[in-house]
Amino acid sequence: MRYIVIKILLITIICMFAMTTWAAEKKKEAPGAAYTLAPGDVLDISIWKNQELSKLLTVLPDGKIHFPLVGEVMAQGKTVIQLKKELENRISRFVPNPFMSVVIQQTNSMHIYVIGKVNKPGRFILTKNINVLQGLALAGGLNPFAEKNKIKIHREEGGKTRIFNFKYDAVSKGKNLEQNIRLKRDDLIVVP
Repeated sequence: MRYIVIKILLITIICMFAMTTWAAEKKKEAPGAAYTLAPGDVLDISIWKNQELSKLLTVLPDGKIHFPLVGEVMAQGKTVIQLKKELENRISRFVPNPFMSVVIQQTNSMHIYVIGKVNKPGRFILTKNINVLQGLALAGGLNPFAEKNKIKIHREEGGKTRIFNFKYDAVSKGKNLEQNIRLKRDDLIVVP
């Protein structure tokens, strides 16, 4: 009886270890997996052992790329994995069993805008996820005439504009931290 209990315990431990390892492997795939491509992003696309089909391409303003043999492909709104699958599917008519690599070389489409009473208003390209306070810092901070507690963040979602309020004084003192949202592509911070 004791032998059976030990055996069940060992099997349980092995299963838990296997599940933990599987979950860790899935997490390794995750970084950048949810990133959707947009105009301005630069992609390095290559097919193993086929130098002619290795290209550095920029996603055009209409959201498309042009790849040899395949022609126009909509890249905007797709993840790298989705685009890779579509390219492999389309090119497999010309190249049997293509081993394709699609890598984001530059993320030029990740930008925000900061306008109004800041020291350096403008468009800022993001290389990582940032929040509102960090976005204001990119713009050189607020100028002395800024209405700190009337800042608005405008976000386009599904053809509609959502507006988020931001009260600088409260957030900078550690209060109302839910207002210090993560910024997304094309967010506009307005400082009256």
